[in-house]
Amino acid sequence: MSDAAPSPGRPRYRTLPEKIGSVVLGFESIVVFLAGLSVFGLRALPEQVAPWWGVVAGAIVAVLMIVTSGLLRYRWAFAVGWALQAVTALGAVFVPAILVVTLVFGGMWAYATIGGARIERRVSAQRAAGAASD
Repeated sequence: MSDAAPSPGRPRYRTLPEKIGSVVLGFESIVVFLAGLSVFGLRALPEQVAPWWGVVAGAIVAVLMIVTSGLLRYRWAFAVGWALQAVTALGAVFVPAILVVTLVFGGMWAYATIGGARIERRVSAQRAAGAASD
């Protein structure tokens, strides 16, 4: 047992928006990929565009959401997350039911980023007050 590697330090502190945001983007990536399959299956793209582009677009946006969920430790990744919400909303042009996906996951993303940041500030203030009183 003495030759075991020492345990690494504490893991990096993840803020509440980072935690919730990564969960939202992770689950949304699955739904967005399935929406891409719907665009393909319904042949909802214009005639000039091959139907398989629906699957490709859904897969690309899904992968971007997964990558972005891992990068939420950076402030710019939240802007990318908002941009991906807008791209998902544009999918409603082809399949109006995608608007429901946009509203549900967009609302959760808004809560994760805006509400999560507000809660994080309150908890940080409480921790600072608790540390000052000790």
